[in-house]
Amino acid sequence: MPTAPPPRRTAAGVRLARARTALTRPTAVLGACTLLILTVLVVAPLVGLVNTTLMEGGRDAWGDVFASPMSENLLWRPMGNSILVGVATAAGSTVIGGFLAWVVVMTRIPGRWLLGLLATIPFALPSFALALAWESVFRNGLIGGSTGILVNLGVAVPDWLAWGPVPVSATLTAHYFSLSFMLIAAALASVNGDLMEAAELTGASTLRVARDIALPVVAPAMVSGALLAFAEGVSNFVTPALLGLPVRFHTLSTRLYGAISTGDVSRGYVLSIVLIVVAAMIMYASTRLTGGRRNFATITGKGGRRRSVDLGPWARPVAALAWLLVACTTVVPGAVLVLSSLTRRTNDFTSGFTLHYWIGGSDPAFAQGRPGILNNPQILQATGNTVLLGVCVALGAGVLGLLVSYAITRSTGSRWLPGTLGVVSFVPFLIPGIALGAAFIAQFGAPIGPIPSLYGTFAILVLAGIAATIPFAVRSGTSALSQVSRDVEESAVMAGAGLFRRIGAVIAPLTARGLFTGGVLVFVQMVRDLSLVVLLATPAMPVLAVLTYQYSSENFTQLANAVTVVIAVISVGATVLARRLEGAAQPWNQNS
Repeated sequence: MPTAPPPRRTAAGVRLARARTALTRPTAVLGACTLLILTVLVVAPLVGLVNTTLMEGGRDAWGDVFASPMSENLLWRPMGNSILVGVATAAGSTVIGGFLAWVVVMTRIPGRWLLGLLATIPFALPSFALALAWESVFRNGLIGGSTGILVNLGVAVPDWLAWGPVPVSATLTAHYFSLSFMLIAAALASVNGDLMEAAELTGASTLRVARDIALPVVAPAMVSGALLAFAEGVSNFVTPALLGLPVRFHTLSTRLYGAISTGDVSRGYVLSIVLIVVAAMIMYASTRLTGGRRNFATITGKGGRRRSVDLGPWARPVAALAWLLVACTTVVPGAVLVLSSLTRRTNDFTSGFTLHYWIGGSDPAFAQGRPGILNNPQILQATGNTVLLGVCVALGAGVLGLLVSYAITRSTGSRWLPGTLGVVSFVPFLIPGIALGAAFIAQFGAPIGPIPSLYGTFAILVLAGIAATIPFAVRSGTSALSQVSRDVEESAVMAGAGLFRRIGAVIAPLTARGLFTGGVLVFVQMVRDLSLVVLLATPAMPVLAVLTYQYSSENFTQLANAVTVVIAVISVGATVLARRLEGAAQPWNQNS
């Protein structure tokens, strides 16, 4: 008898069979497990944030924020202020960063390698370092309390220079111009000098050469730097809080913090969602603008030489302006923070200097009896918590980033898994730190089944830190894995090594240098970041960045500046270590 033909499989059945087959592969299992972890760390907090605002008692917050008599002060005016600060930060960062990149890469000014080094330091500092330095110099008597250095020297400081959008935008520009500098300098370093010289031989003016040859090459870097600076300016919390809140200059981030810290969590969560959407739109615009541009080939098989511009009589003025910008954004703020932490009376250099705020004991004559930071148990506890938090997040994000990167780069027979992992791992980059902190409170601030509430614990700080830094860890892991040939791993397979044996014995040692560099950068991010932890840290679980903000808010300027110096030393020291271990010369240092 003829046998019956096998039943035809439906499309759904085929896909199910393929999924079952894929899940028998170790790499696919690893990818599914890491996707589950990313879902818990990234997707679940965002879903919990939205869900909280849609539950009974939270839905009214949407109307309060968008369409009520309170909307003007809750949303529209802070959003306008945020956009104003973002635009000013983007414009200032692009102009200053682009100018310094041109000076360092394209001119022959002596000491330009040192200019390049100093121009990268502000980005390694916490953003509130520059805000505190500005306040120490320009603070006037508008809101009472101690005044700044200039007022103490008899110089009248106008209100618009001491508080509000001008100092907020100026200090954010001084912080984020380093990002534009690095992007534009790398792009300028790839401009072939032979092309520029050939254009000049045809009679083209210097301006036309710059417009038609150099500018198209660096335009994508300029756009990327400007949009990233805009996004950071919109979402930054601590600088508007220090220099704007005293005069009621609110941004979205400060309104969000105020709502949640006063118990108005539903409206705070709605503002968090708004801030996330704004940041995501900015990043999407950045991707569209830079990804859709024409490509300009600057690296070819033929060697090209760098071209330096002879400034002639303009050399000294240009050099003076470049050094002035670097001094005002790097050298002077550092000196102000150190010196102002040593003054007996706040920001008054004529009162004499003392080490009390560093090593002194409890004395009612100083800071209402608070001891120096090196004798203060709370500061020492916060230092230990901060360093331990940075190490734990660096290790956790490093391991998870390596596993995710491995699943992305080594997955075969599956298209959706690597793509999904890549998208989910990138999502935290679109979420401002303070909004991500709010999302973790919404998701883990209450018990979930057998899991107790994590709010106020060290665990929630570590989990939030891993979630916030996973984009950097994944990209570091992917970059390191791209340098490891699959042949090396295939040899281990032939020797009978399993998946985790290969990762531990082959992949990890070969990528250790790149992973360590990425881990150090994650460590620095956690040590200097305030936006992420300002809602999560508690008095029982202090960290240095939050204590700095609290001391500044309470007008304990010397203590705030001293703690900031400690954070800056840790951050800059770790960054320099990472650069040295990375072993890659900066492009503007070549042929110096």
